[in-house]
Amino acid sequence: MNRASAVLLALMMTSVTLAGCTGDDTTIQELEASALQDQQKIEQLNSSIANSSFQIVDLQSQISALNSLIVNLNMQIFSLDENLTSEEEASESLQQQVDSLQATKEELLSEKAALEAQLAEEFQMGYAQGVADASSDGSAISTLDLIHQRGTLKCGVKESQWGMGYLDWETGVRSGLDIEYCRALAAAIGLNPDTDVEYILASGSNRFDLLSGGDIDVLIRTTTWTGSRDAELDADFAAVNFYDGQGMLIRGDMVPDDGDYSPADLDGLSVCVGVGTTSEGNLAGWAETNGVTITSVSVQDSWEAVISLLDGHCSAMTGDTSALVARKYILESDGSCGPVADSTDDDCDGLWIAPETLSKEPLAAVTRDYDSEWNEVVSWTWYGMVTAEELGVHSGNFASFADSCVWGGADYNYQICTLLEESLGLGTPSNPLSDNWMKDVLAAVGNYGEAYDQSFCDGTYDGVSGSDAMTGCFFPRSGTLNALVSEGGIQYAPSWR
Repeated sequence: MNRASAVLLALMMTSVTLAGCTGDDTTIQELEASALQDQQKIEQLNSSIANSSFQIVDLQSQISALNSLIVNLNMQIFSLDENLTSEEEASESLQQQVDSLQATKEELLSEKAALEAQLAEEFQMGYAQGVADASSDGSAISTLDLIHQRGTLKCGVKESQWGMGYLDWETGVRSGLDIEYCRALAAAIGLNPDTDVEYILASGSNRFDLLSGGDIDVLIRTTTWTGSRDAELDADFAAVNFYDGQGMLIRGDMVPDDGDYSPADLDGLSVCVGVGTTSEGNLAGWAETNGVTITSVSVQDSWEAVISLLDGHCSAMTGDTSALVARKYILESDGSCGPVADSTDDDCDGLWIAPETLSKEPLAAVTRDYDSEWNEVVSWTWYGMVTAEELGVHSGNFASFADSCVWGGADYNYQICTLLEESLGLGTPSNPLSDNWMKDVLAAVGNYGEAYDQSFCDGTYDGVSGSDAMTGCFFPRSGTLNALVSEGGIQYAPSWR
């Protein structure tokens, strides 16, 4: 008997007892009704207990399922931990491999640097031996042969002087008379002047080191031919491609351009001058000769000199007159005259070039000593361009002179025939110049006048009408030393025969 039935029986017995004692039927009925209600409540409680039992069983089943899931998840976690450990080990192994490869790379880079240094040393030793051989038996490896083995011409040039050697950083285009010379030289030896020339920046302080070290094949960089350079340096000068002179670009607010200039006007002032240039020595000698005291401010290049001039750090700058004219031209062209600009336009009226020439500056190409066959090619390439202009041969008409070499013909011309169809024995036994080498030069850059016009003027010169026919020149050739001898200048070539 469950607890609810026992309670009900007890209540009934109590009811009977009370009824028997009191005989109160009403009370008995009330107790019976109450007992009946209690019985219903008990049944409801039993039903609720049964439902709760079912829920407990269901929850117990869910708990069991969750326990199974937890076990499975724990097994998966354990498996993942094992995989993670394996991946970490793999990652560590890969990192070790990367470190090993990096170490190998560094070792290879060190070996590469050592090999490059060894090759440079061997080149120097080989070149020195070649020089020694040349002095003993007249034989040496010509730079011309090395160029053909390499397939490119290494030309040491400027990049900052408009008209001589200039690089436009926006377009990558090089221009100037020195650049035209490099291109002509490439064409003369059978290379492509557009693709086979490697231009190497040569500063005033390192240019001869680049040449003697074999970093460049030829130096064509506004280099003055002097006796000490010719005798003391590992340098052999070739043709003079520009006759220049040292000048002085002066700030008008420091020394007015009043038409009565004298060296004494610069007494006590500062002058910017390029380091490693002949201008340094010339300036010191000029000051001593004229009894003036100046402060020489050394600069690495003309750009630095211009900046120092414009900001007042220097009262003047000195250098080749062609460079000074080019600097003033560029400042006016791009409107950057700054404090020396005219109030009504962009002209640098506050800068002026003194009429005095401090020195002669014959600018020539340079090769290494004891390399005569190569030096001859460098020289005669320039002489060929000059001779072509003297004979009226240019880029537009050289092909029309085919009959000049027809012996006995009405158009036979010995000089033109020799120019266009003779090698003159130039070159080396391994790499002689072709008989048509000057045709290649004319096709590439034209004659001397055309190259000059392309560099300093508007590029429209016809190649034959003379300096006065050149237009748009910021540095005219007419009336200067660079005009042909026939025009009163001193630019001419040895006899072409």
